[in-house]
Amino acid sequence: MDRVFAEWMRALESRHLADLTFSEVTRGLRALSSTYVERRGGLARGSVFSGAGKRAAFALFYGPLHALLVRHVVCSLPGAVQVRGTILDLGCGTGTAGAAWATSPAERPTVFGIERHPWTAEEARWTYRQFGLEGRVRTSDLRRAPFPAGSHVLAAFVVNELDDASRETLMHRLLAHRARGGRVLVVEPLAGFVVPWWSAWQQAFEDAGGRADEWRVRAELPPLVGKLDRAAGLDHEAITGRTLWL
Repeated sequence: MDRVFAEWMRALESRHLADLTFSEVTRGLRALSSTYVERRGGLARGSVFSGAGKRAAFALFYGPLHALLVRHVVCSLPGAVQVRGTILDLGCGTGTAGAAWATSPAERPTVFGIERHPWTAEEARWTYRQFGLEGRVRTSDLRRAPFPAGSHVLAAFVVNELDDASRETLMHRLLAHRARGGRVLVVEPLAGFVVPWWSAWQQAFEDAGGRADEWRVRAELPPLVGKLDRAAGLDHEAITGRTLWL
C-alpha cells in the first residue's frame, strides 16, 4: 500500500467506526455477503445499504478490495495508465474503483461518478477528496448517463445489477463510445453465476479489438480488511475479478 492509500484507510476507519463496533460491522458484512450470493434481488431494491452496519461494511471492506484490484488491473493493461481527460465511473459506489484508476496515471484525470444511491454518492465525493482528485458525482441512474466525448468509461461491479434489456443497451453504447475514441474498462466478479451474460460481452469486445482477462491478485490487505475477512468467515487469499478492456 502506498502512503495515500494508507492515509485514506485511516480516515475511512475513523469515519465509519466512530459510532459502530467491530462486531456490528462484521454482522453487516455477513449480511452483505449473503445478499451478493443468495439474495441478489435485493441489489436492485437497494437493500444492500439498508442499515448502518451494512453501509460501513461496504465502505470498509468491499471499497478497499475494489480499489486494490482496479489499481492492479489498470497498471497491467496496456494503455490504461496513459488516459487523459475524464474517467466516467458508472455506478461508482463509494468511488474507490474510479479513484484507483485516476490515481494511477502520472497526469491525473478528473473523475465523474454516476451513482443512484444518495449515501454512496456522498461517500464517493468524500473518497475523491481524500485521494486529492478533481471529481464530482451526479445522483442519477447510469442508464441515462451521457458519455462525454473524449471521456473514458469505467463500469466496475455494476453491469451485473442491470436487467437484461438495460445491459444489452449499455453494451452497445460502450462499443460505440470506444469507436469514437474513448477507452472502456468493465470489471466484474470472477464467479460465473453472477455474470451469465459474460461470454456474449466478451465476444463483442474481442470483435471490436478488445480483450478479456481474469485476475487473481495476491495483495497485502489493509489490517482492518484482513480482520473483517477472517471474522466474517470469508477467504480473500487472493483478490479476484474479470475484466473487459477496449
